[in-house]
Amino acid sequence: MTTKKTAIHKQYRGLGTNIRLTAFGTATATDLDDAYALVQMYEDRLTVNREPSELMDVNHAAGKHPVAVSEATFALTKLALLTSRQNFGFNALIGPLVKLWKIGFSDAHVPESAQIKARLALCDPKNVILDEENLTIFLKQAGMELDLGAIAKGYIADRIQDLFKAKGIGSAMIDLGGNLLLTGPAPKHADQKWRIGIQDPFAKRGHSILSVKIGPCSAVTSGIYERQLQSGGKTYHHILDPKTGYPHENNLVSVTVFTKHSVIGEIETTRLFFNDTLTDLENYSFDSEEIFGAVLVTKDRQIKVLGLKQADLYLLDETYTLL
Repeated sequence: MTTKKTAIHKQYRGLGTNIRLTAFGTATATDLDDAYALVQMYEDRLTVNREPSELMDVNHAAGKHPVAVSEATFALTKLALLTSRQNFGFNALIGPLVKLWKIGFSDAHVPESAQIKARLALCDPKNVILDEENLTIFLKQAGMELDLGAIAKGYIADRIQDLFKAKGIGSAMIDLGGNLLLTGPAPKHADQKWRIGIQDPFAKRGHSILSVKIGPCSAVTSGIYERQLQSGGKTYHHILDPKTGYPHENNLVSVTVFTKHSVIGEIETTRLFFNDTLTDLENYSFDSEEIFGAVLVTKDRQIKVLGLKQADLYLLDETYTLL
């Protein structure tokens, strides 16, 4: 069957962001609606921003009793806990600290050190018990909160890709607001590779500083520029260090990771962001079958590239230095 180079596109609202789905070839609007229905199903299970949801049930039962959840929620929680226990910066129990700082909201403020210390005690991923047989989750201490928001978008993007493959959709763009997943060959380019723009952290959305030519992949970006708090002459960003309770400080302003699976991209952006210097990154190694490469942008407008070929990079803004 010959795949047409026509595209069908629809935009939705969910996961707290704009969702953009594009499919090429024989896809229909119903196919995109089915993907959005999948988003809604997972959001209903995983959200911690409204009732009811499976995670809200888990959080309400903290310190009281285990809660049974669906297989998908259990599997994602297990991945989040295993990752959190590696202690490199990713923490699925950091919700109490996030709610204390409230960065990104009108009532954001710098908490007292005693308040931060008290909330840190609620963020220990070792205080979660998973029961594989009964698919239950138990937060051992009252006040603890499980929040899978740091990897939920990636997980959902991967499930949409599975759905599209089952429907025979060869090429598609899945954009979940910061999580981009590109499947199959790029229909509009002779080399069948996609072009992904790296957002300028200091400019309005849509201005790219670097173009990356790459095959099917997920591109996940994490940066400190979208949510900030100005207080006492200092700027605080929203990426909190679960070891200190304060925003993690280094010279990085954004990290984009290119991976096979979007959920892994979510994890690796955090791992890379918590590397303190570009020198540390010289020894950074990753599984080339899962992680294709990364682009890191610094506060002094330097671009560090890991794992990608120089021939596949095109600098779009001369005010930046491509290392």
